[in-house]
Amino acid sequence: MQCRFYQQKKCLSCQWIDRPYYVQLAEKQNKLLQQLTPFEPKDVREPFPSNEVAFRNKAKMVVLGTVEKPILGIQTENEMVDLCDCPLYSNNMQNILKIVRTFIRKQGLVPYNINKRKGELKFVIVTESKENNISCFMLRFVLKSHKFVDKINNSVKQLQDKIQNLKVISINIQPNHAAILEGEEEIVLTDNPFLPMTLNGIPLFIKSKSFFQTNTYVASSLYKTASDWISNLPIHSIWDLFCGVGGFGLSCISLDPEKDMQLTGIEISQDAIECATQSVNKLGFKQLFFKSFDATQYAIAQQSVPDLVLLNPPRRGAGKTLMQYLEQMAPNYLMYSSCNLFSLVDDLKMLSNYQIQKVQLFDMFPHTSHMEVLVLLQKKDK
Repeated sequence: MQCRFYQQKKCLSCQWIDRPYYVQLAEKQNKLLQQLTPFEPKDVREPFPSNEVAFRNKAKMVVLGTVEKPILGIQTENEMVDLCDCPLYSNNMQNILKIVRTFIRKQGLVPYNINKRKGELKFVIVTESKENNISCFMLRFVLKSHKFVDKINNSVKQLQDKIQNLKVISINIQPNHAAILEGEEEIVLTDNPFLPMTLNGIPLFIKSKSFFQTNTYVASSLYKTASDWISNLPIHSIWDLFCGVGGFGLSCISLDPEKDMQLTGIEISQDAIECATQSVNKLGFKQLFFKSFDATQYAIAQQSVPDLVLLNPPRRGAGKTLMQYLEQMAPNYLMYSSCNLFSLVDDLKMLSNYQIQKVQLFDMFPHTSHMEVLVLLQKKDK
């Protein structure tokens, strides 16, 4: 991938961009093998590659500069860098960022100045989804206060006229002078708070504060692979822990009503649970439940376990308490998707009663050292 921002040393976020893509994949696979070989996995698959450009579905831009000349990008030691043309984003996303930049200027939305602690608009976040192969968008403004809420609210139709399929517009209030992206309060300005997304035929939904993988193409393959790996296993009940908006769990259940599969998804984020419940309602299945709980606390309060436990924790990993519980309760199968190879290894070390059946690297984060890893484990025979 060619990037003028990197070549000019204005943005160095993609630290591996100078390496040919096949070299990036080989280095990641070698690191994966180095870390997981001691567990003697039975089947290590070849990495699943990403597109090299335009693969990110979310742009989080700091709003810099002045109201007369706003900049959407990053602040380096030497300058403010506008990244509306960043090649990680699709042409649609780049165009929307430029429309928003013009909107900020015309509406007089004063960028927040960290040094002076003045101004209002801190961040702009744009998310792109695909519904029936049509791009849809969510736009969020992060403000210091409510000062410009009415002004933006009065311009909703104007924004939707300029940005086709702009489904959701919201404002987040983040009053603190701190390096925190968002605050507790979210004000949705559109009638519908849900950004729809169809992945492998499954209807998914995203709300403004819910998490979804930033690489839709790779996420689609990740979910499909998880579904394929368990399709012929004797599984009738599933826990989906750290379930997010439900992508893993809904992909792994059989949509054949005669199989009578049960799914319980657990996620601390209420917004994510609302999204997953929206999917369940659209599918019309009665054996699928999503609940807002701490995943570890939910699990250890149960007296029995399902046939399969899905784990997709944050970077810190699932943690000692949960992994020891699973080791003790011993469901027949575990499937673990991790964005941090080292916390994954730490968690796997606590599963001595399990054998890794399959492993695959999914390159969710090209041009960086980060990777997504999917692992299927089966309880060992006594």
